[in-house]
Amino acid sequence: MVVRVAAPAVGRVALVAGATGLVGQEILAGLLTDKRYSAVHCVGRRPVVVKSPKLVNHVVDFKTLSTLAGIDHIDDAYIALGTTIKVAGSQSSFRAVDFDAVVAVARMAKASGATKLGAISAMGADAGSVVFYNRVKGEMEAALMQLGFKSLVIARPSMLDGNRDALAQPTRAGEKLGLIAMKLFQPLIPANYRAITAKQVAQALLKAVDQAEEGTRILLSGQLQANR
Repeated sequence: MVVRVAAPAVGRVALVAGATGLVGQEILAGLLTDKRYSAVHCVGRRPVVVKSPKLVNHVVDFKTLSTLAGIDHIDDAYIALGTTIKVAGSQSSFRAVDFDAVVAVARMAKASGATKLGAISAMGADAGSVVFYNRVKGEMEAALMQLGFKSLVIARPSMLDGNRDALAQPTRAGEKLGLIAMKLFQPLIPANYRAITAKQVAQALLKAVDQAEEGTRILLSGQLQANR
């Protein structure tokens, strides 16, 4: 299903996956207000409610995603897909989103000509970790590195500070208390472990992708806070 709105024919073209989430909605907002982009293709399981003359919504099944109708070319891709094991319901369902769907979108973007990719991962991502969540995130990063993008920027934010209720997302266990504690003791907490707003993450990733040189760059949470 494609919900199409007419877009100008000139300028850069971006693709965003996960734009209904905390960070994804901020990435989308940044792209829609960036005059360098004439078209922004949004990929998800449901359309975003944002309206813009340069926005094209694509409602997809990530399990079968390989191409998208109406896309001739993509310059830059951004992936902010992610869930939790609690929300997903099982480890396999979690992996289907945080690994399979992420890699499927990246492959499709690469096949459509994208040379730059910005992706949201997580603090602690490590393909060799004994912690399932961290291991999947690390394996996802490794898979993206193998796809051959000219420039790849991976963001590893710490705990996200944002209004999940406004997005009809469940509040994660202990998250509110954790955020309160972090704000109280922020001066004592190392930069990479401090809570970070979704807008900070999005702004830093957009800037890093725009300025990206050839190769892979991993931005830790402290760098994201300083790189807006």
